[in-house]
Amino acid sequence: MGALYGYYSAGDDRDAVRAVLRAEVRDDAAALAPGYDPLVVEGVDPVLELLPAEVLITGRAPEDVQTDPRRGALVGMAGDGGVVAVSLTDTFRDALAAFDPRLLEDVAVGWARTSRTPAVPGASRAELDPRALGAFLKDLAALAGRARSTGRRLYCWIRP
Repeated sequence: MGALYGYYSAGDDRDAVRAVLRAEVRDDAAALAPGYDPLVVEGVDPVLELLPAEVLITGRAPEDVQTDPRRGALVGMAGDGGVVAVSLTDTFRDALAAFDPRLLEDVAVGWARTSRTPAVPGASRAELDPRALGAFLKDLAALAGRARSTGRRLYCWIRP
């Protein structure tokens, strides 16, 4: 199995760290403390793989997205790096929350075409299935909408 990525919302960076530190990482579902609205996936790295989707959804240039100080910023880790938490940008959260959900499948098609390699070592290009990416984006958009409506930010824990 490849790395696991758990997208979630938290009130701020300190809260995001508490979520990871309180977690008892025994299995896939236990990598985050309860109450943080998790979305767990395999192979969708928030820094590497999510970049094309963020560019397509926000309309920002790749360079602008990559230089945003909140994008992929390390906010904390549990243990010796067994789980790390990174932030997503508020711009992406807001754009994703407001994005027309009917167009997310089109974004997924563009995302699959622009991704050079899958994030999971040993995975094939077939794993960049636009339907699977579209389903992930719909779930992430729902999470972004809930986060924005409650004044929370988006984060991702990563477990190698």
